[in-house]
Amino acid sequence: MSLDGHAAHPQNSAIPPMPSVPPQVPAPGGAAIPPQHGAPGAGAGFDLVGWVSAKRHRTPAGVFGLGPEPRSSDEKTLADDAIPGWKLLLRAGLNAVVAWELFVYAQPAITWLFTLLFPGEITAVQRDDSTAIMIANILWVLTAVLLVWIFGRMGRWRAVGRRYLLPLVRELRVAQRKHAVQKQKEAGASAAEGPVDVWAPLRAVAGVGGLELLDSETVQGRVGDVDHQRLLRALECVRHDPARLGALLDAVREYGAVACAHPSGARDLPGRSPANDLLLRQLRLGAAENVPKNPAGYRGADVALDPLLLGTSLLAVGPAGSGKTTRLIRPVAEALCLQALTGTAVVVVVGAADVDLGPGSWYDVVVAPGDPAARYGLDLFGGALHADEAAARLADALLPDELVLRTQAARLALQQIVGPFEAGYGRLPGVRELVLLLRGEERAWTGLLAAVRESGALERHQHELAQRERMHGLADDPGALLADRLALLDRPVFARCFNASAGDAESLPLFALRALDHPLRVRIALPEHSHPEAARILGRLVVGQFLHAAASRADRSLFAGLVVDDGSAAVDTHAIRGLQRLRSANGGAVLGLRTLVDVPESLRAPLFGAVGGRMAFPGLAPWDGRLFEEAWGTVWVDERDVTRAVDTSGGILRRSFRGMRALLEGERAQTESVTTRKVERRRWSASDLAQVLPRGHAVVSLTSVDGTQVPPLLVRLP
Repeated sequence: MSLDGHAAHPQNSAIPPMPSVPPQVPAPGGAAIPPQHGAPGAGAGFDLVGWVSAKRHRTPAGVFGLGPEPRSSDEKTLADDAIPGWKLLLRAGLNAVVAWELFVYAQPAITWLFTLLFPGEITAVQRDDSTAIMIANILWVLTAVLLVWIFGRMGRWRAVGRRYLLPLVRELRVAQRKHAVQKQKEAGASAAEGPVDVWAPLRAVAGVGGLELLDSETVQGRVGDVDHQRLLRALECVRHDPARLGALLDAVREYGAVACAHPSGARDLPGRSPANDLLLRQLRLGAAENVPKNPAGYRGADVALDPLLLGTSLLAVGPAGSGKTTRLIRPVAEALCLQALTGTAVVVVVGAADVDLGPGSWYDVVVAPGDPAARYGLDLFGGALHADEAAARLADALLPDELVLRTQAARLALQQIVGPFEAGYGRLPGVRELVLLLRGEERAWTGLLAAVRESGALERHQHELAQRERMHGLADDPGALLADRLALLDRPVFARCFNASAGDAESLPLFALRALDHPLRVRIALPEHSHPEAARILGRLVVGQFLHAAASRADRSLFAGLVVDDGSAAVDTHAIRGLQRLRSANGGAVLGLRTLVDVPESLRAPLFGAVGGRMAFPGLAPWDGRLFEEAWGTVWVDERDVTRAVDTSGGILRRSFRGMRALLEGERAQTESVTTRKVERRRWSASDLAQVLPRGHAVVSLTSVDGTQVPPLLVRLP
């Protein structure tokens, strides 16, 4: 039973049932979904017009777009920002006083200068000649501008305006916009008459009065950002299909913002963070610190993730307690769950059962093997379309890292059983059936041969069955090893959690990783504390199946996101190859690691090369920091060398004065020689990452799917 709809695997839907409210609305994924009634979560009192019309920018990459565009900083601007506020204001005030005094009390001298330069004009002014008066006023204005320019530069008036006046102007504009929206609500005006028509794409295809209910709900604040993006996404999917477009418009006309709801009926996430902007599909990670190691253009800007950056995958390394889970893994899971509600993503979140990766209400499917309250199980074959493919994924997951050299033999042994079993019984084997067949148990093996013979497929599978039978009982038989590993899942605590064997109780509805063409939110809760080795097997299995399914999808319109809290058990050669293929498959992964020591040494460098994003958290070990150091490379910086020498210049009087000064101070006068040169330095050294990185911060570098680079940035995490 799986979600992929494969004919050979009957399925129970792993999507919670919904009440039937006609008419059904075409969902972004293509399935017909009845609209759900209910109050929106964040939509209650939500200012949709203000949110859509808020200022946004799309450059540079990796910067949160909601808000003012980051200014292009130079060294002088950064030096001005480093000046204390009281000193900056005092200097600006003194220069303003001096400029005013010169302008007022130096008028006789300025008049004399004008008389010397333009004698005829002064005489004409004295005769009240209007043209001459205008020219004289222009000269006085130019004089005032010259004084402002001179003393403004010395007093750094531009820095004062940038630091104090611009934020005040922005606050006034925001207050004016909020006041205008509030007046519009009080007057009961239509949302279409506001400063921005938030439903312009729908209005272009809807008839007269087709959006009356939607406009009314928008004015009342009952439409959230998730509703807005979900409806526009649905419009994109059905725009070129007249029948489905008509059904969408009819549903919007009748149900308003509730139309075309997510299969779960949810319109928002409870307790969501304000760090998400669904219009640009961005998640704000934190603020880049104003430090010399950060490039000037990023200092003070908010760093953000989006699908284009996640499409190259992100590797985060940090010990327990460094904030890796709470400040990265959980927010990314939340952001992808929100995007799934809008119909633009599918997300699979993998982590221990006791790790806080969001409440269960965030997810449509929660697979928790070993939990008696679990509602869904896991298809060990992932809904694979081919038996050999299913066997290969399962064999890769069963073998531990130290036995990776036997992977090919294990794959062949499992394929020699799974293929004939499906041909003979018309289904894939259960856990117990696989264990018995791998061990060569006589009764199970005789039954398999009889079933294959009765199905008429014996001639096709006779050779591989004979090969498997010859390996029974041999010392190097990989089947015995696979059976021992698979027996870790054949435990009473995991009853009904995996594929059932003949005679077993019916299993729970099984979720298959093949179902990545639906906007699902899936949580895989692994029993790491109670059954650690079984959890490692399941973690490898889920990651391997996801990477294979995401890359082999026919419909790649949904962003396929994989979030793994601890990926130490899942990193192998096949996983690294799968990460490289995600970039072109509209998918991406976020892998968390406590230390790179958990990964085989031969795979550490390939893992760094397979991902485009790298993130180092405080407490990193120096040997882990070396890979980050090499990956982030070097940069040219200005290095200052100061040479000091005893001052011996001057005559007898000057040398005598220096001698008396040295007698009083106890130090001889010295001269300084400063030399500046360009040198190549590491952006971040292993020592900096291990010792200098402060708590609550991280160093992150990102790469977009189009190759745009975001250099390593020291980010203050929220």
